[in-house]
Amino acid sequence: MKIKNPATDEIIVALKPDSKAEIGQKLAMLKIGQKDWAKETIDDRMSCLVRFGALIQENLQELAFLLTSETGKPIQQALNEIKGAHNRIEHLNAHARHWLSKEIMVDSGGTHEQITYEPLGVIANISAWNFPYNVGYNVFLYALAAGNAVAYKPSEFASLTGQQFEFYLHRAGVPKNVFQCIIGSGDVGQLLLEEDFDGYFFTGSYGTGLHIAKSVAHKLVPVQLELGGKDPLYVMEDVLDVKQAAINAAEGAFYNNGQSCCAVERIYVAERIYDDFVAAFTTEVKSYPIGNPLNAETFIGPLTRPEQLQVLEYQVADALAKGATLLTGGNKIKGKGNYFEPTVLMNCHHGMKVMMEESFGPIIGIQKVDNDQAAIDLMRDTAYGLTAAVFSQDKERAMLVLEQMDTGTVYWNCCDRVSPNVPWSGRKNSGQGVTLSSQGIRAFVQPKAYHLRP
Repeated sequence: MKIKNPATDEIIVALKPDSKAEIGQKLAMLKIGQKDWAKETIDDRMSCLVRFGALIQENLQELAFLLTSETGKPIQQALNEIKGAHNRIEHLNAHARHWLSKEIMVDSGGTHEQITYEPLGVIANISAWNFPYNVGYNVFLYALAAGNAVAYKPSEFASLTGQQFEFYLHRAGVPKNVFQCIIGSGDVGQLLLEEDFDGYFFTGSYGTGLHIAKSVAHKLVPVQLELGGKDPLYVMEDVLDVKQAAINAAEGAFYNNGQSCCAVERIYVAERIYDDFVAAFTTEVKSYPIGNPLNAETFIGPLTRPEQLQVLEYQVADALAKGATLLTGGNKIKGKGNYFEPTVLMNCHHGMKVMMEESFGPIIGIQKVDNDQAAIDLMRDTAYGLTAAVFSQDKERAMLVLEQMDTGTVYWNCCDRVSPNVPWSGRKNSGQGVTLSSQGIRAFVQPKAYHLRP
């Protein structure tokens, strides 16, 4: 399996994918290791994870370079991701003991009642390439804290980063028979579905998530799916500063080349400020430095997956054929690498693919709306349900819109952010299950009820 630099098309290294026999051997090893790991105290398990976090931060520059080399993520954004993901460890260290401890429900009378939380066992974590630290930590660190063993399969586009997770977890004291990295592409992922795991946790596309859910349904084990989004942003006419709103919206749409599940993917703007917003938005996007992702000033690097270039070209052509106006971008950049121009389309509508189908790239469609109800109807017109955002001075008015969003997360005057303090979840085609927060900790355990008569 050749690992290619998406900025230069050069092969970094060739890795040998795991075979079915090797996966079976690793799973057998994990099943043994998990039993001993579960017997460790939460304090001892957390000590290992805290040491892991320290090692990652100590090797920040090297790990960011590796992440940029294999995914094309601009180096400053790679540094931001690795540093920012550390808050998951801080969250676990602050709260895991409480949420994993025994709960006494009734301790008087004829029958005492209590709840304990037992690990699921050995879980398969099939992860993503776009934010491997964030989405990986959301699963495998929380699973390990709860006493599970983990078979971690990174995306084939972030395999080197996945191997570093394994290396530093083992150095931090997590036993080798508690965390194993599985290398390979989709065919290796399919092999995991055929093995006897106690839970499946996937981050990626709706199509693959649906396939996983169908494939393992007969096992009746927990399945969590963090899938895609077509996340809307509504800009009301009362925003204090239209230019600043446009700057914030553009970052929410184009950060990491728009390769984020919760990136802003469609924008609705009140008619009164529409022209001013679109002008400011386009000016901001045109200012983004494009180029070598290893340069600190680069904001737009290459797309990680070359296949996505065709998706974006198709969405642009479809929008233009149906009446959209192209304000900037719209084309693949010639030369080496998977580069696509940051693209802004105005006068869009829901007959266009760019407003309805996930783009996962540096492209945005903007549509004018007459009033809040029109915006609500358009924002809800989607098969996805990950996030939705409103920019407005008026909190009460914004909340009336956000309360009608059928999404796991809503934002007021912000967007494209995740916090370990609150649940991260999707609805409809954006997935099922929860990571982060107290609910994300308990996603990796199963409760046992005790009825005790002294």
